[in-house]
Amino acid sequence: MAWLQAILDSQWIILIWILLAMLLIQLLFYWLVFGRLAFYRPSRKPVSDVQEPVSIVVCAKNEYHNLVKFLPQILSQNYPEYEVVVVNDASEDDTFYLLRELSEQYSHLKVVNIHQNLNFFKGKKFPLSIGIRSARYDTLLLTDADCYPAGPGWLAKMQSAFTGKTGIVLGYGAYTPQGGLLNKLIRFDTLHVAMQYMSLALAGLPYMGVGRNLAYRKELFFSAGGFIRHYKVTSGDDDLFINEVARRSNTRIQPSPEAVTFSKGKQNFGAWFRQKRRHLTTGGFYRPVHQFVLGLYSLSQLGFYTLLIALALLGVDWMLLSGILMLRLITQFIIVKRCMIRLGEKNFLLLFPFFELFLMIVSLVLGFTGLFSRKTQW
Repeated sequence: MAWLQAILDSQWIILIWILLAMLLIQLLFYWLVFGRLAFYRPSRKPVSDVQEPVSIVVCAKNEYHNLVKFLPQILSQNYPEYEVVVVNDASEDDTFYLLRELSEQYSHLKVVNIHQNLNFFKGKKFPLSIGIRSARYDTLLLTDADCYPAGPGWLAKMQSAFTGKTGIVLGYGAYTPQGGLLNKLIRFDTLHVAMQYMSLALAGLPYMGVGRNLAYRKELFFSAGGFIRHYKVTSGDDDLFINEVARRSNTRIQPSPEAVTFSKGKQNFGAWFRQKRRHLTTGGFYRPVHQFVLGLYSLSQLGFYTLLIALALLGVDWMLLSGILMLRLITQFIIVKRCMIRLGEKNFLLLFPFFELFLMIVSLVLGFTGLFSRKTQW
C-alpha cells in the first residue's frame, strides 16, 4: 500500500485525487464504452437475407480524376438490384463528359447535372438533397467521389445490417495507408473518432456518422425535413443529420472490414488542419446529452495529462505517477488494438500516445482559431 501512503503524505493530495478521478473516468470510457466496439460480436438474432434494392448517392464537384478511378468500382458491386446516383454540382472540369460516357456503359448509373451554381449556402447539403430526391429506392447508401469500396461486397455488407426497425447504418470510412507520419496520424484520428461514434451507438447513444460511408432510409430523411434545421452550417451533412434523427432503436453499426470505404488522406498538415477545423465546427450543434458525454471524455483526457505533467514538475513521487500512467496506457493498448483489428487498421499502435497528445493540442488550437474564422467551402 505504498502508493496510498504516497498520496496521503503528499502536499498536493487534492490534485492527486483529481488526477485519479480523471483516470477513473477515462478507464470507464475505455472499458464500458469503447470496449463495446473492441469486443463487438454481431448479433446472433436471425436477420432477413432479403437484399432490398439500394440507391448509392455520390456528390461530385470538379472530381473528374477521382471519378474516373473510383466510380467504376462503385458501379461494379456484387448486388442484384441497385442504382448509383451521381450529382454533378456545376463542375468546371470534364466531369460532365465522363459521366455521360459512363452512363452509356452502365445502365444503373443515373446522372443529375446541376448546370448553374445555385448552392448559395455552400457545402454538400444542397447537391446531396437533390441526389436523395432523385433516388429511386428507399434504402440510401452515401459515399464521396474520392472514396472507393473495400471490394465488390461493400454494398451487400452495408445493406445486410438493416433489419425491420433499422433506419440508419453507420459504416467506417478509412484512409488509404501510405508512407509518412501524417498518414498514420490521420488514420489514428479517424480510428479514434470511429471508436467514439460506433461505441456510443452500441451503448444506445448514437450521435454521428461519416458521409464517406453511411446508409439510411429515404423516408427518414424526408420525415426529418432533410437538412433544413442546419442548412446554413457548411458542414454537417452527415453528423448533424444523424445527430438529429438517430436513436437507440433505429441505429446499427457495420464495422466489418468488407464494409469499409477508403479515400486518400491529405498530403500536408495545412490541408489536414483546414479539414479538421471544418469538422470541429459542428460539435456545438449536437444535442445537449451528446455534448455532455463527449465533453466529459475530452475534459477527463485533457485533465489527466495536464495534472500528470504538473504533478511531475512539482516533484510528486515518480513511481506513483508512473503507475497511474501505465494503468491507462495498458488499458488503451488493449482496447485500441482490438478496435484496430475490428476495423482493419494497423501500423500505428505504438504511436498512439504521442498522436493522442498532439491531437488534443491541435483540437484546442483549432477550436480557438475557429471562433474567428468564417471561411466556407464545398
